[in-house]
Amino acid sequence: MNRQRGMASLLLVLIILALGSLTLQGMSRQQQTRLSEAGLELTALKESASVESLLEWGRVYSWSSGPMVQCLPGKEGLCLRTFSDGSALLIAYSGQQSRWQTGEWLEDGLHFHENGWSDFCPRKEVTECQLP
Repeated sequence: MNRQRGMASLLLVLIILALGSLTLQGMSRQQQTRLSEAGLELTALKESASVESLLEWGRVYSWSSGPMVQCLPGKEGLCLRTFSDGSALLIAYSGQQSRWQTGEWLEDGLHFHENGWSDFCPRKEVTECQLP
């Protein structure tokens, strides 16, 4: 009888160890998933800050009215497209994120619309929203 109790106790201990091991594995996978998601979110936040910074650089830069497409020297991912109707589109890209700022050429230079920024292409032709 003693021997049977000893085997039952041993079996109970092994079951508890197996369940504990499975629980720890599940928690480890969950932690890895959360770490991965946090890394992706951090990357997205960095790209968002970078593209917003580029857009602000483009708004304060003194663009010339000459070429239809011009890019800011030393700032990769920032260009200005001018259209035949006098409208302009500032294009900023960083990683997977992009922003556009609409504006227009007036007699005294380029003026950007106050609420003219967008995170989707504001033009009918998608190719007009891409960097050259």
